[in-house]
Amino acid sequence: MSETYTVSLSVRQLVEYVYSSGSIDARLQSADAMQDGTKAHQRIQGEYGEDDQKEVFLKADIVWGDDLKFTIDGRCDGLLASGSVPMIDEIKSTRGDLARVKEAGGLPVHWAQAWFYAYMYARDYDVPRMSVQLTYVHTLTDETIRFVREASFEELESDILGMIEQYAPYAQLRREHEQSRNASIGQLPFPFHTYRTGQRKLAGAVFKSIEEGVSLFARAPTGIGKTISTTYPAIKAIGQGLLQRIYYLTARTTTRAAAEDALRLMESQGLRLHAVTITAKDKICFQEETRCEKEHCPYADGYYDRINEAVLDILREETLLTRPVIEQYARKHLVCPFEYSLDLAYAADMVICDYNYVFDPRISFKRLHGEVKKRTALLVDEAHHLPDRGREMFSGMLTKAPFLAMQRELKGKHPGAHGAAKAINDYFIAKRKQLGDGRPQAMEQEKPEELIVLAERFAEEIEPLLEGAGAELLDLYFQSQQFLRAAKLYDTRYATLTEVSRGDVTMKLYCLDPSELLKGMRKGYRSAVYFSATLTPLGYYMDMLGGAEEDYTISLASPFDSGQLDVSIHAVSTRYQVRGQSYGPIAGIVHRMIMSRKGNYFVFFPSYAYMNAVHEAYIELMESEGLPPEERPVVQVQRSDMTEEERDGFLEAFQPGGARSLVGFAVMGGVFSEGVDLPGDRLIGVVVVGVGMPQLGMERDALRAYYQQRGNRGFHYAYVIPGMNKVLQAGGRLIRSETDEGRLMLIDDRYLEQDYRRLLPEEWLQAVKNTYSEFLD
Repeated sequence: MSETYTVSLSVRQLVEYVYSSGSIDARLQSADAMQDGTKAHQRIQGEYGEDDQKEVFLKADIVWGDDLKFTIDGRCDGLLASGSVPMIDEIKSTRGDLARVKEAGGLPVHWAQAWFYAYMYARDYDVPRMSVQLTYVHTLTDETIRFVREASFEELESDILGMIEQYAPYAQLRREHEQSRNASIGQLPFPFHTYRTGQRKLAGAVFKSIEEGVSLFARAPTGIGKTISTTYPAIKAIGQGLLQRIYYLTARTTTRAAAEDALRLMESQGLRLHAVTITAKDKICFQEETRCEKEHCPYADGYYDRINEAVLDILREETLLTRPVIEQYARKHLVCPFEYSLDLAYAADMVICDYNYVFDPRISFKRLHGEVKKRTALLVDEAHHLPDRGREMFSGMLTKAPFLAMQRELKGKHPGAHGAAKAINDYFIAKRKQLGDGRPQAMEQEKPEELIVLAERFAEEIEPLLEGAGAELLDLYFQSQQFLRAAKLYDTRYATLTEVSRGDVTMKLYCLDPSELLKGMRKGYRSAVYFSATLTPLGYYMDMLGGAEEDYTISLASPFDSGQLDVSIHAVSTRYQVRGQSYGPIAGIVHRMIMSRKGNYFVFFPSYAYMNAVHEAYIELMESEGLPPEERPVVQVQRSDMTEEERDGFLEAFQPGGARSLVGFAVMGGVFSEGVDLPGDRLIGVVVVGVGMPQLGMERDALRAYYQQRGNRGFHYAYVIPGMNKVLQAGGRLIRSETDEGRLMLIDDRYLEQDYRRLLPEEWLQAVKNTYSEFLD
């Protein structure tokens, strides 16, 4: 007899798998989803009698066949003792139309959930007969409808075993896969012949952090091999039973590709692991227009009727579930590729996805069982991006113009919704008058209570109209909901920013400090590993990301020899006030560098405007020197509206051995300055213009004031460190392997100041050859 395999899952997970049916409809997800509404639940539970119980935890172990044991648990909303037989009460709240629920007599998936609770209670307490009640509550009107059924224990058990039977093929597939996976992990060697300098140390720190259940903050310079040094020990932790799942979180598509490459490398050495990559909905959608409605998309129509077979099929046949693989099977089974990837994420051993799926409360994985979270590790790549991304996740913003347009659209059609839109438009008009022409911006430390009340009313009036609504109404509804979410989180770590521009008014509830909220979103996971080549200073990023005293830090030296890199500092001021005077000198420095040695170069700038101005000066310089076209470098200039194909083509041009030099003009913090790997002679020189300083503005000034008040160096926190992080990322494109050599030029006189120099990597400082350039003679 084979060893018994335990399947641990919640009642909700099981019944949703068995009873999934129908179509995807994004219009109804917020309005019609029968999700727990805390206030509605509390109101109904408040009506219970003295002997009734609420939030009763129930659990059952069910043996299936010779080798499967299901451990299933959950909390029923109510256990009522007033009737002749015990009653399970399952409460479902909605803002949708209860008429459809009444017509259906309750939804099958909800009956199944309540039925399961009744079975578990009857089994535990040897009760021969149970009563089951479904209570539906409309959260806006408080309208309540109830359905009641009775069943014997034998009837309950028969239905529950039927559910188990339908789930068993999936459980058996997981069992077989986990046995194969764990055996492959046990035999998996480190996928390279030797460890690079620092690589073993990083891998050891990652494993130890997972083993002890703490977080790790790692500064790991370019070239160490961060991806393999974090994924390999995490996968080993799965094999040793410490983990069940890994989330590899990234900010950019390029780093997702690096994670996929690492998995392919390990798979070539025997690894068997289910890993799914989640691609953004608008990128992976098969339709010309992304409309998740059954009337407009055959992949949404009947999705839930086909998804279980689609999941079983791909898991039987594939391991690395990349975008092309998901698209192939999605077409085969006629299912939405985006929703398909999300469903696969709950089955996979490793998920490669954007930060949002863990840290953003709007779209984070909602069905992740608590016990699974405890055995899940987060690998957060390019973690220097997360503070700013976190600020946006927890902020909310409303603008006047869309409400004026909606007011006009709804006039004469929906009086309540029209009035709600008009009230917000009127509020913004009054705010604009209050600020006056001479004061286009305002920062306050209190939330706008009046606007919050108006936004709540607007959302309530709009929700009944969402079915069949156009994109403009849906967008405005979701913006209002995000604004209201930010209002609920608003505390001393927020500021209210108001801006008037060309007659329009925008108000933003801006999250100044996301550290506690990010910490809250990662709560429950076994471990989080934050790593980046530019996680400098480590104390700053621990502060920004909610580090705790028990967490570990590690800072590794570059694995490369300083002789591989020639660094020079050029004391040209790039400050905004004198920027116009720098175009010609910078063009001259770039030109001389490129003409000194044929090859491929990147020049990075703090903004598109600055880049374009220097590009014009560079072209004029070549023309003034009379260089024939065949002797001039090929020049590529980044645009803000480049398609993914254009970006790929831009990088593909960086090939060694070209007849002419190639120079790419790009912006710091953009797609070409991070996560780009151009080893060997694909890139021999990089110029970084400026210190990457974020543009002066109300948001950055609000950050400066907040951190200054906390006793930190406000300007440093808000401007200097984020700017220098962009510099380090851009310069890090140059040396990517042990054999690479190249020249790095830093153009700005602030690099001679201690505040900026101390943020440069040690290996750059060691490689500085000239404090002032010979090109300035």
